[in-house]
Amino acid sequence: MTYRILSLHAHPDDAEFLLGGTLALLAARGHAVIIASMTAGDCGSDIHPPAEISRIRREEGARAAAVIGAEYHSLGFSDLAIFVDDASRRRVTAALRRLRPDIVITASPSDYHCDHEATSRLVTDAIFGSSAPNYLTSDFDAAPALPALPHLYYADPAEGLDRDGKVVLPDFLVDATAQIETKKRMLAEHDSQRAWLQRQHGMDNFLETLDEWCASRGKLAGVPYAEGFRQYTGHPYPRTPLLQELAGPELRQPKA
Repeated sequence: MTYRILSLHAHPDDAEFLLGGTLALLAARGHAVIIASMTAGDCGSDIHPPAEISRIRREEGARAAAVIGAEYHSLGFSDLAIFVDDASRRRVTAALRRLRPDIVITASPSDYHCDHEATSRLVTDAIFGSSAPNYLTSDFDAAPALPALPHLYYADPAEGLDRDGKVVLPDFLVDATAQIETKKRMLAEHDSQRAWLQRQHGMDNFLETLDEWCASRGKLAGVPYAEGFRQYTGHPYPRTPLLQELAGPELRQPKA
């Protein structure tokens, strides 16, 4: 059986950093992978104006997704302007109804970036509303309500740390060793971010940073490279371990 897997994060390169290997693995096994970002990354430059960098980054996102045969979508929010309110929740709910995923993987509820945290909350709450037909989203998209809530997972926060710098341990990990070069190819498509992240975030090379982050999770799993996840199982979200089952032999438990 094949499934629809949606990675819905704040910015166009978040998926590649945090779970590109897992998405590549699932796509290679025949599942339909969709990569979506809340924004088009309109603040991700000190060279291009917002409209221009947004166009560039949407194109980069589409090329990165195409590396693994995935779709790319942008939901139309602006950087540093993702807020938890009713209009935003309805917009995200509309996207879920249009894209119709079986699994949604989004940002950690606690992370260094306000956009990541707001995205996590909005996606979590939008999933709750996605199967309620009276929660109207026709202002954004008239797709029908989902027949059931999709499974929800949180990817690791950046560097595996919460907003206060405390370690966030995953429930489980996926061995991404065989996909690490594909993951790097996906991130390399976001070429506009190389110099920007160096100046703004102090990253000497974002491909090296990806390697370091993925290797640190690999140590937890006892493999060279891994990616970590937590499943949200609050009522009435699905509790069956669907993503874990799809990971198959690449599933790992964190070492004590």
